[in-house]
Amino acid sequence: MPASFDALVIGTGQAGPALAARLAGAGFSVAVIERDKFGGTCVNDGCTPTKAMVASAYAAHMARRAADYGVRLEGEPRVDLGAVMARKDAIVAASSRGVQRWMEGLKGAKVFRGHARFTGPDRVRVNGEELSAGKIFVNTGGRPLVPCMPGLSGVPYLTNQSMMALKALPAHLLVAGGSYIGLEFGQMLRRFGARVTVIEMGPRLVAREDEDVSLALKEMLEAEGIEVRLNAKCLTVKKEAGGLSLGLDCAEGAPRARGTHLLLAVGRVPNTDDLGLEAAGIRTDARGHIEVDEALQTSNPRVWALGDCNGKGAFTHTAYNDYEIVADNLLNGAGRKWTDRVPVYALYTDPPLGRVGMNETEAKKAGIKALVGKRPMTRVSRAVEKGETLGFLKICVEASSRRILGASLLGTGADEAVHSLIDAVYAKTPYTEFQRHVRIHPNVSELLPTVMEDLQPVQ
Repeated sequence: MPASFDALVIGTGQAGPALAARLAGAGFSVAVIERDKFGGTCVNDGCTPTKAMVASAYAAHMARRAADYGVRLEGEPRVDLGAVMARKDAIVAASSRGVQRWMEGLKGAKVFRGHARFTGPDRVRVNGEELSAGKIFVNTGGRPLVPCMPGLSGVPYLTNQSMMALKALPAHLLVAGGSYIGLEFGQMLRRFGARVTVIEMGPRLVAREDEDVSLALKEMLEAEGIEVRLNAKCLTVKKEAGGLSLGLDCAEGAPRARGTHLLLAVGRVPNTDDLGLEAAGIRTDARGHIEVDEALQTSNPRVWALGDCNGKGAFTHTAYNDYEIVADNLLNGAGRKWTDRVPVYALYTDPPLGRVGMNETEAKKAGIKALVGKRPMTRVSRAVEKGETLGFLKICVEASSRRILGASLLGTGADEAVHSLIDAVYAKTPYTEFQRHVRIHPNVSELLPTVMEDLQPVQ
């Protein structure tokens, strides 16, 4: 007979632990299953370690700029990569241990270590032991995509996971992929002292953003000495003396880019291919994401999928919101849906990009007559005072209703300032109402109402 529980939680990323705790607190008997490190991608390979390293890269950058602020340092600042990684590792270890202690000490819950595979619609096997439950929650996350690239099998390469164990600074890092992961690591390694080339198959960086955002990011990176290659079709890899090269087939520039290390930053895939989902009658889409309805329930009514494995957000904050939706629906009959949430995220380059709701391109594609306001950071006093004036503030509103549709904020503090607009987008607040609220000076957020003083039609 299998060990029986009220609920099984598979995976301890951002959704799993909080859900286990909430259910246990409501009197459910809960089994928590983890095959590797507690905390999932965010804690171990994603947000926590990368933002710790971004902080070190920012410190190095500001040390080089010290004279701009009237501060004199003797000699060129030197980055100790070992110390950078040790700081990062300490932060990660504390976070991961914290999640593990939480789960292991949770009253009403039992932790199982090992890989879970479904053996039926209401049961899984872990290390030879079978567990059953009336409710099962899958929070297995994702992993870096390794593409089918000719020659790749013959050279060593890095992913966002293996970058976390880097022992020495690459002399010249080639970054395959010009989106969020690639740009954050590219700028970070450049500030640590590496030569960096970012290679993107598309016509511009971060293609989901407006063109002016993509162009500003490209210019920002190039100003720091990062080479950017666009329209790189038919990528091929070749081993060479002292490193490797990528064949680019670009319309402009040299036909091959040569470097010592290669970082693959071309996307992620869900950890669903070895869960035995067929045995439970759980359907997946063409990319391997578990198909869910608006309440995150799968084709098996006993099973819910949360976080990266369901393809409905792929962010830490959306995974946590998945937990909130599922728990609220189960315990309170709230009727919440993941489709009700507004897209919000940030790109943690320096300066960062903060995004909420629709941008100009998305509004146009949706057939919405929109107005856009824009203000350069050179006209934001807080940015001038900090000596960090790259970027701009851009807000999109609907012409007919005057409601705020979304924003693209690229500049110092933009990852925080964007939160001033999140509630406004959710509430469909007219920009004229938003402009009436007093904000603190000096601050980036105080200029958001000003951005909407000169709105222009989207062409």
